[in-house]
Amino acid sequence: MEFTLTTVLQASPKEIYAAWLNSDAHTKMTGGQATASHKIGGAFTAWDGYIWGANLELIPTIKIVQSWRTNEFEEAAEDAVITVVFKEENGATLLTLVHTNVPEDGDKYKKGWVVHYFEPMAAYFSKK
Repeated sequence: MEFTLTTVLQASPKEIYAAWLNSDAHTKMTGGQATASHKIGGAFTAWDGYIWGANLELIPTIKIVQSWRTNEFEEAAEDAVITVVFKEENGATLLTLVHTNVPEDGDKYKKGWVVHYFEPMAAYFSKK
């Protein structure tokens, strides 16, 4: 299963990219404890350890590609992959998230991205 979601955030691609790859900022922008890395191959966790993976590709201010899984994945399941692309538009950022190799019961992850990422991120960046 694969899906694509978009949102517009009132911040620059540079600000959002930096926050995604910073443990403290990622925690603050989502509300769940996170550890992050700004290096290719670097491991991350999010939402108090519910999500984890590693950075596969990093193009500063433009794109982040990460392996991704949750503690609900079957042990033998392959990692999912997220690709997050940042595009500046009229002083804001269009964030496009493509989530591939999602388990078949993965429709709940669509809602999870909106509720646990896009909505808290919109609130976080609107306060800056």
